[in-house]
Amino acid sequence: MAHEHHERHGTEWNKAAEAALTRAGEQWTAMRASIFDVLASFDKPASAYDIADAVSKAQGRRVAPNSVYRILDLFVNANLARRVESANAYLANTHPDCLHDCIFLVCDRCGQTTHIDDDKITGTVRAAASGAGFTPVRPVIEVRGTCADCNKA
Repeated sequence: MAHEHHERHGTEWNKAAEAALTRAGEQWTAMRASIFDVLASFDKPASAYDIADAVSKAQGRRVAPNSVYRILDLFVNANLARRVESANAYLANTHPDCLHDCIFLVCDRCGQTTHIDDDKITGTVRAAASGAGFTPVRPVIEVRGTCADCNKA
């Protein structure tokens, strides 16, 4: 069923991310905090290369995309970030305390990606997979099209 979340911003968001990572049994290091801050600053899905470039500029030293990928994978597993599969890009999760399967609306014109939660839809996908003898781990649904803003233009 669809529902609303309290969207976090700024310090509250960072504290929620740190708490979620700690609950997952991981440490909130300075590098992880830097990568989360940069990821959270993007208004569209960002690639590991985009994030590595931004962190490198902020720190004045080169940060390898491979290191960023490892941390992003950790963030996805701890529900701090969501991966837009078709774009191989990431979004920071503004409600890391709430675990849901992903439904992304991806605009083919501007690249804006909106995440929505609808447990009824994703539950149906999980049930269909289970009915086929498949054990679903993390369903991700992506709907490609045109966002409301681009439709107005």
